[in-house]
Amino acid sequence: MTSDAHLNELGEFLKARRAELSPRTVGLPESGGPRRVSGLRREEVALLAAISTDYYTRVEQGRMRPSAPVLATIARVLHLGDDQRDYLFERAGKEAERPRRRSVQKVQPQLQRLLDDLTATPGMVLGRRDDILAWNPLAAALVTEFGDIPEKKRNYVRLLFTDPAMRSLYADWEGVARGTVAQLRREAARYPDDPRLTALVGELSVQDAHFRQWWGAHHVAARTVGTKTLNHPVAGELVLDWDTLTCSTDPDQQLVIWSAEPGTPSYEGLRFLSSWATGDRRPAAPHTAD
Repeated sequence: MTSDAHLNELGEFLKARRAELSPRTVGLPESGGPRRVSGLRREEVALLAAISTDYYTRVEQGRMRPSAPVLATIARVLHLGDDQRDYLFERAGKEAERPRRRSVQKVQPQLQRLLDDLTATPGMVLGRRDDILAWNPLAAALVTEFGDIPEKKRNYVRLLFTDPAMRSLYADWEGVARGTVAQLRREAARYPDDPRLTALVGELSVQDAHFRQWWGAHHVAARTVGTKTLNHPVAGELVLDWDTLTCSTDPDQQLVIWSAEPGTPSYEGLRFLSSWATGDRRPAAPHTAD
């Protein structure tokens, strides 16, 4: 059983380690103004660790014994070496397991076959932390050429916040981005020990003030169904319904598809885009009624 003295030592150890780091060391922007404390602030550690400032504060004050996954995340944020990491776990009374590498996630064959058959419907397969695992030509024509993005950077949340074209594509970019952050926050609760998810949150928190604000709001949401309006540079305005199919053999993979009501301008726009994506890329607009 961990004594109060051990928890106090844990808190002092964390305080000393964060004092050794600067915002620049962990990729955070320098504020430019005077800092009341040396090193990182508590809220900065909490932000990068994807936990609340209150939770981290209680840990550092010796009032809470954190879970092993949270300890592992804090160790990564504070750039602890193996010996320091072992000491951190010992003071918390936890077994110090070495971080396990998750296997690289590959699209399930049945989802790939289904995706290949969707010639007139845009679709893509999203994996853990919204990594883009597979897509069809129409999804690439609708959103972006995913194949041009390095595999390690091929993530839908990152794309939303780092590609300026995405802000023009979605008529309600803020609503889409907020919802995506809430979905990512839900996944972070399920997999608090995922180092790539932690790194993604840290990266986007540094790069985008909106992401930093919305992540800190702690809203959560599941990916279900909905409607989005897209301002497509080739097909014009598209009002599309989206739905998800969860893979039974790997629940962390979801097939996301977009569709439009037959007979609507958006339906015709998708048909036009499909022809454009398969090679007839003439700079023309989709047919509309006079």
